[in-house]
Amino acid sequence: MTTVITRTTARIVVPIILVVAVSLFLQGHSLPGGGFIGGVLTVAAFTLVYVAYNLDYLEAGVLDREVDYDRHIGQHRTVAAYRRLFVFGLAVVVGSAVAGLFVGSPFLAQTYTYVHLPLFGEIELASAVVFDLGIYCVVVGGLLTIFSVVGAE
Repeated sequence: MTTVITRTTARIVVPIILVVAVSLFLQGHSLPGGGFIGGVLTVAAFTLVYVAYNLDYLEAGVLDREVDYDRHIGQHRTVAAYRRLFVFGLAVVVGSAVAGLFVGSPFLAQTYTYVHLPLFGEIELASAVVFDLGIYCVVVGGLLTIFSVVGAE
């Protein structure tokens, strides 16, 4: 049983953590940060929600879905979604790492281009963002799977 203070703190702190996680993810291709630290902060926010509420709160309270336990694989439906996110992230990482080989570039090569947006001006689009997205999905999917399974014990 958690206290009102824990739940109130989670409601205030979780959005701030998620905004910082997104900003670190987006600056990661040219500055320190990226998919790994963005993923770790996202997991920290979800873990705080799990501590303040529980695993079912995400399904019922946030996603407005019926809480379901998948009998075929013997786990909570949210845990199965985390595992799929992990596999998707792994596929994106491997795909982005070998994509350069198909166009004659070295393994893990990256490129960038500039795009003009009306409100923002010139913005750099780097292919490293795809790799960072894969890392982000691997970290979030893997760690939340571990925390959810261990927390259910």
